Order: sequence, then structure tokens, then C-alpha cells
Amino acid sequence: MELPIDFKTRIKDILGSEMEAFENSLTSPSPVSVRINPLKNTDPIPVDERIDWCKSGKYLSQRPVFTLDPFFQAGAYYVQEASSMFLEQILEQILDLSQDIKILDLCAAPGGKSTHIASLINSKSLLISNEVIRSRVNILEQNIAKWGTQNVFITNNDPKDFSALKNYFDIIVIDAPCSGEGMFRKTPEAKEEWSMDNVNLCSSRQKRILGDVIDSLKPGGFLIYSTCTFNLEENENNIDWILENNPDFESIKINTNPNWNILENKITKEDKLLYSYRFYPHKLKGEGFFSACLRKKENENEFHSNYKSKPRQSNEAVQKKLIPLLNKWIKNPTEYSFLNHNNEVYALKNNQVDDFEKLKRILNIRHAGINMGKLMRDELLPAHFLALNPAISDDIQKIEVSLEQALLYMKREDFNAKNITIKGWALITYEGLNLGWIKILNNRINNYFPKEWRIRMAID
Repeated sequence: MELPIDFKTRIKDILGSEMEAFENSLTSPSPVSVRINPLKNTDPIPVDERIDWCKSGKYLSQRPVFTLDPFFQAGAYYVQEASSMFLEQILEQILDLSQDIKILDLCAAPGGKSTHIASLINSKSLLISNEVIRSRVNILEQNIAKWGTQNVFITNNDPKDFSALKNYFDIIVIDAPCSGEGMFRKTPEAKEEWSMDNVNLCSSRQKRILGDVIDSLKPGGFLIYSTCTFNLEENENNIDWILENNPDFESIKINTNPNWNILENKITKEDKLLYSYRFYPHKLKGEGFFSACLRKKENENEFHSNYKSKPRQSNEAVQKKLIPLLNKWIKNPTEYSFLNHNNEVYALKNNQVDDFEKLKRILNIRHAGINMGKLMRDELLPAHFLALNPAISDDIQKIEVSLEQALLYMKREDFNAKNITIKGWALITYEGLNLGWIKILNNRINNYFPKEWRIRMAID
């Protein structure tokens, strides 16, 4: 791979005698890795090789056509770069995840870290999964829906909007937009777009993002910062910038196994150590990655919020007479409250209703809890999100289909369903996993698999 001259000079200063091995690694195929979804109670991926730093992570010996795998479409696993799964080690070492916590994934699309976080926190914790770029929110919503989460709010906000949430989050995760040097092998266009001007632009933008959200972290809380790039400007220099300008922050050491070949980088400054963790493709099975963790020291711990900063129209609770109708669609309905939001009905965990009422005044909430669907003439038009959620009632009618039928269903074509005697709403399932809705009428079957999700490629 022909690397940009300026990049090659700079990375050689970092790697020294390892430069040749690094360049050679970029000529080999990118590893294929997935993370199994514990919420779906199935593991369709044979164990080729496990990822050391992620209990549910696996390497695959080759890259299948994921689009044509119903298990992938049903959210049984997520295709994710192995190095970025190191987030699990950080979260498990810095905090007791059995506690009820509030966590912000600030730059969340397409959803790899949010789905990973959702697998690790308990059901009463709250994850705010935010994406700044509006056009990328749809893919985030799709992946959150597939994963089957029940305690995630999806927002579409600029980082500065979170400044109104002073001392609110226990953890903030920032996988910052970067120059992408660590993705040269996997995404060759990143190499073509690379320049020193872009590195400096990314570094400035990252500082702005960090500065905008830092006050929303609770004293005693943790900031996890990562990029998929190698240069100092976007990595260690930004961490040093935080520490210099925020004396109440300290760098946190994360324990790693020497056999993992993750490089722990320690920088001594005055009487303090700055810890960071670097992933190089010539040293381990993954792409380039950088991560560091900071802790905000304890002092005051109170929640302040400027609720009037972005006033929004009040949302109304669902009419009481409709609650029995909604209860029939989910398990353990007494654990949830039903709210109208953006013309949809959402089921929120009872302990998160107050958070929703506070946050909706500040943030643009696109999704909250479980999207149940739309109420039309006192009937529920169920959402695809509900179909994929483990909270759905066991009493819903189901129709098990073959692989061929499953793929035709997801193409929104005739899937040859015969001898169906039931009527009304039913779930199409494959190997016991829900794929989506159909509605069975007297003379036809209506396919409710989302048009924007449908499989467009040819099926052999």
C-alpha cells in the first residue's frame, strides 16, 4: 500500500524499527470480527477464534455475505472492528456495571459502541446514544432496533447542547471523528483523503467536542476517549489538553494482558502520568485504534440543568383506556410507562420517565425505550422495533419460515406462505428469532418488513 509521504514520515517517528512490519500488515486482508448479542439468547457464529478483550467477540475465518444472513438481520450479532471492542475492558475495570448508571455515547453512529454498552449495563441504567449528523441517525436507529434494547434514548444533538446537563452522566464515551489513519487497510479512501491539514482540523474539532460536553460529567465520573488514528495531535495531545485545562481530571490506568500486544503508552508530565492504549495492525489482529480514560475527581455532586434552554412541546401520556391494549403486546407491562412522542407510542422503564421529561426539554430525542408503534383508531400498528425486541409478549402469533422464505420476506417479495389459518398480526421467525411483522387478512398477507431495510441484492 502506497502511503502518503507526510504520514509515512510521521508514523516512522513513532514506530521506529517496526515500520516495515507495520507497512507489511497493511497489505494483508482486514480481520473480520463480530460481537454476539446476549439479549437474543442465541449464538449462530461458530467459534473460529475469540477476541481476548471482549467476552462476546469473535474473529471469522472469512467474510460472509452478512446481508443474506437472517441472524444478522435479526440482531443476533453485530459486525464490529475488534480493536474497538476494548471498550468492554475499560467499562468493566472503572465501574461496577451492576449499578444504575447514566452513560452518554456522544458520537454513536452507526451503533457499534452503543450496542456494546447496552449489552454490559443493567436494565435500569440509561444510555443516551447521540449522533450529531442527522443523515447518520437512521442507521443508528436501525442498529439499536436490531439489538433489542429497552433502556436507550437516541438523540440528534450537537455536543454543545449537552452543556446544559451539568453533572448528569456517570460515563461519557467519545469515539471522536478523526483522520482515520487506523483504517487505511479497511477503508482505502481514508488514505486518499488524508492530509496534515485534515489532521489539524480534526484535532481542533475534537477539542471543541471535548470542551462542550465535559461539564456534563459527574464528579467521580469517567470520560472515555478514542479514535481510529495514530497521530499525537488527535490522541495524546488532546488528552494532555484536557488535563492542562481541567485540573479536576486525572488519567486512569487500564490493565491489559501482555499477550494481547496492546501498547500502553505512558507520558510523564510534572508529577503525573498520562496513560493511553494503542492498537497497531502489525502487533495484533485488528485495525489501528487509540483509547484513553480520564476520571473527574470528586467534589460537589448535584444535577443542574437549564430546562428552559430549548423548550419543547409537552408530551402526553397515553390515555388510560388504551393501556390494557398496549399491555398485551409486551412482557411484564407493569415495569413500563407508555408515552406519546413524535406520533409514536413508546414504552419507557418506569424509573426513566423522569429522565425523559427532563431531557426532552434540552435534547432532540428521536427514540426512547421501546417503540411500540402508532395508535390508529384505538388499535396499535406495531413498530418493527417492537418485533425485534426481547420484551415482546410470548402470546404474539408466530410463523416459522425457512432460509429461502426468510430472505424473500426481507426482500418484500412473495415468500410462499401457505396453509396459514390464523388471522391478524403475526411475527415471521427464523430459527426462533423474530424478523418482522405480517398482517394476515382474508385474501392476502401484507408484508410489514420496513421498505428502507429490504434486501436489494440478488439471492442465489
